[in-house]
Amino acid sequence: MTNPAIKLSDVSFDYEDMAMRFDLAVAPGDFLAIIGPSGSGKTTLLNLIAGFETPAGGHIELDGLDVTALPPGMRPVTMLFQDHNLFAHLDVKTNVGLGISPALKLTAADHERIASALNRVGLTGFERRLPGQLSGGERQRVALARALVRDKPVLLLDEPFAALGPALRREMLDLVAEIHRERAMTVLIVTHQPEDARHAATRTAFVNRGRVLAMDETEALFTTANIPELAGYLIG
Repeated sequence: MTNPAIKLSDVSFDYEDMAMRFDLAVAPGDFLAIIGPSGSGKTTLLNLIAGFETPAGGHIELDGLDVTALPPGMRPVTMLFQDHNLFAHLDVKTNVGLGISPALKLTAADHERIASALNRVGLTGFERRLPGQLSGGERQRVALARALVRDKPVLLLDEPFAALGPALRREMLDLVAEIHRERAMTVLIVTHQPEDARHAATRTAFVNRGRVLAMDETEALFTTANIPELAGYLIG
């Protein structure tokens, strides 16, 4: 891999009694699922890439730029959480507009971008609804639309669909996969559901006790027989 979109080199981070050490290289345009036991460091890995956590050592590069010391707002990354982080008192259109301008200083072109993003996630006609008037899946679609208007090359998703039922979760994964293909984005998704990785991700990484123990094409990883920790996780 000559020019990875994401590269972590000996990135260290200590949390309570766990010393995490991450090495990871993700090619541009990859759709990478990150699986592993609870508390293994999956969310911390995303937070380090996004800039919400500061490593004790090592380097983080995005598109060849060392971003280790850069704040989140200066990184070419958008992160989508399980808690969609919508403002309950603001309507759908305004929540999406915050992805362009926190001060909501929006141009005519910005309003077109919002309308296009809402159309892409299937929410045309929902512009004036409040988050409380939406289903869980619809709220995550709003959050995804807000990520789209930010127009960053890297999309990080931290268990965004965990609270959804299996059918709706798969529908949302399909939507993310379609957008990934259309925009050639680099996508990383943390999931506790191995079937989510199998359904949508081109590659999958297995994280255990603060290390990336394995990463491969998704089906190849799931058929790996020589990593006891992975086998135990999948059986459990």
